[in-house]
Amino acid sequence: MTDSFPGLRLVQGDTVQLVTDATSVTITGAITSKGVLLDGRGFVELTLPDADPQQRRDLERSQRYWYQLYRGGALIYSSPHLTLSETRRTGDGSLVVTGAP
Repeated sequence: MTDSFPGLRLVQGDTVQLVTDATSVTITGAITSKGVLLDGRGFVELTLPDADPQQRRDLERSQRYWYQLYRGGALIYSSPHLTLSETRRTGDGSLVVTGAP
């Protein structure tokens, strides 16, 4: 378990507990988390399975979030509090959430 920049390696889980200032949701499915460097700055990119379109709007309204990623019931990554940088959908409908400490 770590509470820092996850590095550039891809971390895969099956459940994420996502907490914002207004809500807390548990999402299950194929979930990935990885660190991304852009212009010398570190970001965390969380990719969630195709989900309710309302989730994206809820995240964009909150601006700050943190999450805990689990695999097989074991906590494998706990993010610091993050400021939302971007949300977008991929071609397969997955929601990608990018944030920075």
